[in-house]
Amino acid sequence: MSNERTIVVGIDGSAPSTAALRWALGQAELTGAAVEAITAWEYPAFYSWEGGAVAPREFEEAAGIAAENTVNTVLGERDFSVPVRTRVVQGNSAQVLLDAARDAELLVVGSRGHGGFVGALLGSVSQKCVHHAKCPVVIMHATPATTES
Repeated sequence: MSNERTIVVGIDGSAPSTAALRWALGQAELTGAAVEAITAWEYPAFYSWEGGAVAPREFEEAAGIAAENTVNTVLGERDFSVPVRTRVVQGNSAQVLLDAARDAELLVVGSRGHGGFVGALLGSVSQKCVHHAKCPVVIMHATPATTES
């Protein structure tokens, strides 16, 4: 998607990220852009290379399945006439999205609404994107309609 107009959207299967994907697809239809839906994944903090119950490749495979399910669910809601590319990338969510959006027209992310102290403890992907992205950023919150679907 190097020379075409691209809207990058972060997806993780949550209601806010599903709302972000839905909005990004609608915006892409209006602007003629393509959509790149990205899921970032990292090994859990407790994971050890000494052996564990889950093989390393299974983390990426699970993230890929979740990403495809999210995209397919939203695309199944109505006929979006937008090219969509799904990518799964290992790394910190905010950094992966910032790297992907370096040449993008727009970055769209969902927000769970953790602000203040909780947001500072957990680290806010949307906040990091807003402060460091080279393109405009849209933050979507789940609405009652998006949490029911």
